[in-house]
Amino acid sequence: MQAKVKPFPKTKLPLLLNSAIVALALVGVVALQQLQLDRPRLSTLTPEQQEQQWGLRLQLLEQTPTLDFDNLIADWTFLNFIQYFGDDPARLQTGYDLNDDYFKLITQLDPRFVEIYLFLSSAVSFYQADPELSIQLMDRGTDALSPTMHPDAFLVWRYKGLDQLLLLGDIQGSVRSHEMAARWAQASGNTELAEIYRRTAEFLKTDPDSTRVRFWGWQEVYYTAIDRQRQQKAEEELLKLGAKKQVDSQGRVTFSLPESE
Repeated sequence: MQAKVKPFPKTKLPLLLNSAIVALALVGVVALQQLQLDRPRLSTLTPEQQEQQWGLRLQLLEQTPTLDFDNLIADWTFLNFIQYFGDDPARLQTGYDLNDDYFKLITQLDPRFVEIYLFLSSAVSFYQADPELSIQLMDRGTDALSPTMHPDAFLVWRYKGLDQLLLLGDIQGSVRSHEMAARWAQASGNTELAEIYRRTAEFLKTDPDSTRVRFWGWQEVYYTAIDRQRQQKAEEELLKLGAKKQVDSQGRVTFSLPESE
């Protein structure tokens, strides 16, 4: 006599699914807690070893199941970035090579996280001398946001416009970004900033020579750079602008533009 297979009770399906979700959520929580528990160990490591540990943590965050808690993981990743970026003694030894990796993950998980874009601009454009990548990551924000989603969403357009102006010399791009910032600020009720952004866009249309502002921008990149590769890139950009390089008796480097520029 063949035994009958009893069908799985439908009433238990929701319970089974909920249990699976809870189990996966616990995996994520445990992973995040492990990051917290590992922090005291960093003080005993060399800066190079610490850099490796930060990289491993970032990989763990990338692999942690989000379970629709993308915003939470993005917040946690940003907190980890703040600790990484703010460790000045270690960064003086190893540089800021992980900056872009943090923001690639953050903007992928939560492109509507308006507050991080100011940090993104500084960390990637200036500290990593990579304004092109910074603007690509900001595009994730402008594509995902609107004035109705966040009252300060216009700031992403503003930061993008500044990077386009200060480092890339992309005047047309900066004009468009400031015009969009003005529209979004107006839609959010911030009429004062909207007017400032409109005037900025109009000024750039009438005075498209960005030589001096780019000189200032790349000079900041040069003095911010820790590693020689990024410093060299900043120096090349400054020389393209017509800047003259001087080295004093103590080895200090300065740049200047001819008065006629």
